[in-house]
This record gives sequence, C-alpha cells and structure tokens, in this order.
Amino acid sequence: MMENKGSFIKEIVWFFTKALIIVIILVNFVLMPCVVNGTSMFPTYKQGDFGYSFIISKTLGINRFDTVVIKVNNDNNEKLLVKRVIGMPNETIEYKDNKLYINGEYVEESFLKDTNTQDFKEKLGDNEYFCMGDNRSVSRDSRFYGAFNIKQIRSTHLLIIYPFSDFGFNR
Repeated sequence: MMENKGSFIKEIVWFFTKALIIVIILVNFVLMPCVVNGTSMFPTYKQGDFGYSFIISKTLGINRFDTVVIKVNNDNNEKLLVKRVIGMPNETIEYKDNKLYINGEYVEESFLKDTNTQDFKEKLGDNEYFCMGDNRSVSRDSRFYGAFNIKQIRSTHLLIIYPFSDFGFNR
C-alpha cells in the first residue's frame, strides 16, 4: 500500500515538473504575456487589453506595420511598450503634411484613424526600427526614445485574449 502512495506522489511531482518546464519554455521562447498600458495604440488596442505576443515570430522577421513589444530602460526602470513598426533598418522615414514617406516614396497607413503626425525626418541605421503608437498625439515612441535596436524588440503580433470582446489580432 505504501509503495502505491509513493509511486503516486512521484507521478504527481513528475507531472508538475514537466508542466513547469513547458511553461518556462513557452514564456521565455514562444509567448510573452502583455498588458496594454495607456492609450498610445488606441483604437487598435485599449488600456488594459491583455494578451500574448509571439517571441518566436521575431526570429521569422519583423515587417513594416507589425505590432511589436519593446523593452526600454527609462529612469532605472524597465518597461514594455506596445508600438507599430513604421521604419525599417537603413531607411529614411519622413512625415510631411501628415503623410508617411519611406526613402522618398509615399506609403499609406490604412490602420490610422483621425490622427495627426507632425512633420519630421529620420535616417535609420543597421538593426534600427522606428516604432510609433497609432494614437500619435499621446504616444511616447521613437520620436521620444529614438530608434529602437533589434535587441530591444522582444516580440511581435499581439493576440488579445481579454476582454473577450476584443479577442484576436488587431491589425
């Protein structure tokens, strides 16, 4: 009888050990939990939206207009930002009359709704990405922090799971 109890406890411990290993692998290499803090990505994402961003998809490549989670160090604090990739490495991005130009060519931003982007011009270097919030008037983004290095981009493609009414990928 005691042998069965010992065997049962070993099975339980082994089960929870495997579950913990799987969770650690998922959270460190596949999925990253993320809560939207602030209104810089409104209306695409709302304050308090909770979801998972995909760490592994970063290795497949980052594309223009992808939503990314960025790690920044600010005043000895580390925080995560949810932003949209606007400029890619070695590009010159420019906003003129509320329109985006990449290397001098106009690029439409169909995801934007009634927002105004002040004029500026920026040349990006190797491994640099220019990321901005969709709610440009309140967003602290590359215009504030500067271009983000590829190492600061932790993950891409935010899947909202709560609130349930916002479930899914928002483009």
